[in-house]
Amino acid sequence: MNKITVINPGLFSTFQDEGRENHQHIGMPVGGAMDKYALQLANYLVSNQTNEACLEMTLTGATLRFNFDTNIAITGGKCVVLLNGKQAKSHRTLVIKTNDQIDIQNITEGARSYLAIAGGFNLPIIMASKSTYIKGKLGGFKGRALMVGDEIEINKISKKCKRRRISRKHIPQYPQHVELRIIPGPEKDRFEWEGIKHFLCSDYELSPQCDRMGYRLNGPKIGQINNNADIISSAISFGTIQVPSDGKPIIMMADRQTTGGYTRIAQVVSADHHILAQLKPGDKIRFKEVTLNEAHQLYKKMKDILNKYQ
Repeated sequence: MNKITVINPGLFSTFQDEGRENHQHIGMPVGGAMDKYALQLANYLVSNQTNEACLEMTLTGATLRFNFDTNIAITGGKCVVLLNGKQAKSHRTLVIKTNDQIDIQNITEGARSYLAIAGGFNLPIIMASKSTYIKGKLGGFKGRALMVGDEIEINKISKKCKRRRISRKHIPQYPQHVELRIIPGPEKDRFEWEGIKHFLCSDYELSPQCDRMGYRLNGPKIGQINNNADIISSAISFGTIQVPSDGKPIIMMADRQTTGGYTRIAQVVSADHHILAQLKPGDKIRFKEVTLNEAHQLYKKMKDILNKYQ
């Protein structure tokens, strides 16, 4: 039986694919990979379907041992990758032999790295997804993050894996100070003019209170008319920016709830979601408003790049 053994799980490593898109009506969060751009690139490198689950590693990588010959790939945040103690490269296909050990070290640029394996991980499919949802204790490997000694079964390869690499121009950089493009949210008119000015002209910093559910930001408070932040609970998506009564914005992420009751000041455009996903506590954000048409054009450019890696 083909399997990998977890020698060191890293800080927080879970299996994620593109998530549970069609179950929000029953209260199930979408979940899935925080950085779907990196997910698709990793799967391309090992000839998997673009939606196959990868191992998502946060801030520190995992150490894994293989009991069979295979191919893997690592994408996302910049980190040192050691194969049997020798440095290997990310964003390309890596050849693995029986008893090889891969050591993915601390992520020095960005926050998350992704490991794909040819054939995919043999995990239960729940609501059309293999993604781990920690709060619900379902999906992935036993509904939890990896632990020392876990043994993960791997699917048999249905086709031969070609050795590939990602073009350097398509590998993102992850600076600690980013500009995120946004479109106005449905309740923008509920905010004071001064609050909108603070939001668009100030730097915000990710607080330590950030996880797969949401990012809390520190920075100038965003005032609301009549100090009323409550709305009838309404839909939220990846990148929705809510502002509660304390005036500090929260960006909704992969494991967000399905609806929210705070005013929505803006929405991060889809083309910047992978940059947003790679932020970590202490990183800084400046928001830039664009039109809906500009957001559509940015999304099309992103899709054109990803279509090259299918």
